[in-house]
Amino acid sequence: MSKMTMSQKILAAHAGLPEVHAGQLIEADLDLVLGNDITSPVAINELHKFTKEGVFDKDKIALVPDHFVPNKDIKSAENCKCVREFAIKNKITNYFEVGKMGIEHALLPEQGLTVAGDLIIGADSHTCTYGALGAFSTGIGSTDMAAGMATGKAWFKVPSAIRFNIVGKPSKWVSGKDVILHIIGMIGVDGALYKSMEFVGEGIKNLSMDDRFTIANMAIEAGGKNGIFPVDDIAIAYMKEHAPNKKYVVYEADEDAEYDEEYTIDLSTLTPTVSFPHLPENTHTFDNIDDIEIDQVVIGSCTNGRIDDLRIAAEVLTDHHVADGVRCIVIPATQKIYLQAMEEGLIKTFIEAGAIVSTPTCGPCLGGYMGVLASKERCVSTTNRNFVGRMGAIDSEIYLASPAVAAASAVKGKIAQPSELGL
Repeated sequence: MSKMTMSQKILAAHAGLPEVHAGQLIEADLDLVLGNDITSPVAINELHKFTKEGVFDKDKIALVPDHFVPNKDIKSAENCKCVREFAIKNKITNYFEVGKMGIEHALLPEQGLTVAGDLIIGADSHTCTYGALGAFSTGIGSTDMAAGMATGKAWFKVPSAIRFNIVGKPSKWVSGKDVILHIIGMIGVDGALYKSMEFVGEGIKNLSMDDRFTIANMAIEAGGKNGIFPVDDIAIAYMKEHAPNKKYVVYEADEDAEYDEEYTIDLSTLTPTVSFPHLPENTHTFDNIDDIEIDQVVIGSCTNGRIDDLRIAAEVLTDHHVADGVRCIVIPATQKIYLQAMEEGLIKTFIEAGAIVSTPTCGPCLGGYMGVLASKERCVSTTNRNFVGRMGAIDSEIYLASPAVAAASAVKGKIAQPSELGL
């Protein structure tokens, strides 16, 4: 038998093969096909060109309008109308619009649609999020989404892998965002190009599910094909809570599995980390960050809009106030998270601190709405990309950070960490 990684085992199982090896082309059966309000209309229009009518399985497709919703203009309304009509016509079970909505990569695990051992494709690059639960999930183009919806299959080139051995325990204000920014700063935005990023080690038990979702979510920012975590007690507890009736399969890498590189990440040595413009790999820690005044803070997105993220931000903002001249926008990732934050008093904390709270949406992350930047404005954001013009004007600047750093920065009016507030 070949020496297979965790990702390769999932691909082999779904291709009906005893083994696969890096570089091999395979056709594999899909457990879930995902699209949003930007990518789904393109896929739906492609589907109309196929001879096959309908979809392969109405229960294995998820359509989540989340980027420009509630609709910000006529074009976004037309896109959502296209998706809505397709969902109704094909009786798509997992269609989530305003009222049931959320940011897709937070919503699907919460709804129990993604579990260990699944093979998932999504027409959104951050589909790699579900690797946190031990699934092989990856982003694809809209044409592949169309083929997946029609046939329930997709082609893959089997990726090689990088192994990240996670050890130690993080200090108080260090979260999954700091871990993945540290890794991207270390290996670069193409350091894992078309490779699986496989996370292992005794330190993983010190990472919450929300930390893991954040780390897997940003595998693509290192060029990764997917990110994946082992299925431990924490992951199993999450699936039992959110997907009690869904069968999951645990895959483990062979002991002699082959990796292109191996790295050890000691969580106890990490400190709050910020990615400066205009690439996620441009990372800095606070021992070399000068005073950088800011105009806006965004706390949310598929990367950091979960309940843990909001709790951390609220803890920093308690008994503090957003600085004059700074706009602080908080975006819970799903309706359920919004409600939980309300019941826990977090929303009250945000509003009393001078922040605003938005309906669940991707919104400002991609320069959509709810926080577009003007010329030369600077934003500290818990999102995942800080490319030129990503959040608005091409001469604006985005600094990627954790919810703790984002909240502290909102209070100080400049890039700051919680310790600067005496926390």
